[in-house]
Amino acid sequence: MKWQRARQSQNVEDRRGQRAPAMRGLPKMGLGGIALVLIVGWFMGVSPVEMLSLLTQQGGTSAGSSSSSAPPTSPQAQQEARFIAAILGETEDVWGRIFQQSGQTYPAPTLVLFSGQVRSACGAASSAVGPFYCPGDKQVYLDTEFFDQMDKRLGGGGDFAEAYVIAHEVGHHVQTVTGTSRPVVEARRSGQNVEGADGLLVRQELQADCFAGLWAHHAQARHDWLEAGDIEEALSTATAIGDDQLQKQARGTVVPDSFTHGSAEQRVRWFKIGFETGDFARCDTFGTRRL
Repeated sequence: MKWQRARQSQNVEDRRGQRAPAMRGLPKMGLGGIALVLIVGWFMGVSPVEMLSLLTQQGGTSAGSSSSSAPPTSPQAQQEARFIAAILGETEDVWGRIFQQSGQTYPAPTLVLFSGQVRSACGAASSAVGPFYCPGDKQVYLDTEFFDQMDKRLGGGGDFAEAYVIAHEVGHHVQTVTGTSRPVVEARRSGQNVEGADGLLVRQELQADCFAGLWAHHAQARHDWLEAGDIEEALSTATAIGDDQLQKQARGTVVPDSFTHGSAEQRVRWFKIGFETGDFARCDTFGTRRL
């Protein structure tokens, strides 16, 4: 993937190397512990927002900033920051143009890079929750350690696979600012169950997958930056993090009633719909019968 062709966003806040106040009630975890919780949490399809809520209840913390310290300056860390800024910049340009076509202005989110722990308007979180979007402050949060675990644990690595993950989280931002995620919010407020293979939570996640594919469609048209194997990277990652695949790995059995992100087939299908059509209207997972 020739990601260097994209404009780098200025909306990246690098908090890596900063130390957030300890979250009471949470044990200190090394990389092995974080990897395990990653699999049980994000990889198992548990909503990052739900995990944030749980961690916040256990930690008794509120939103706030981390203590001051400089971000890492190693060549690898700087390369990671440049890559993420380029992908975020391209999401800004693509969604900016789509919003402009309908007479609107795209309010770009900030992407916060962190390591270990972070605070957001959704509460305090550790790396265990994986990448997440917080609608409370309209920011994307990412610990790049997640990409290492994605590669080592699931074989879903690669630069375009990482771009897909970022674009998926930005997709949740698009849902928030356009109001397409409102059915999920209202259902939660009324105490309705939003999980299940045909549930609202799965529909929300599959739409974010479709939005990621839509972004990739327009970004490719703008830059012709994809190389051999890039699409396969994204599809392999979408397959690996399907609820059915993750449940098989963790439990040995599949329980569709507990799905939160969609099956491997669904995640691949909706990414493809977005990528092949580039059409916002085709990503209406809430209005379709067949997921």
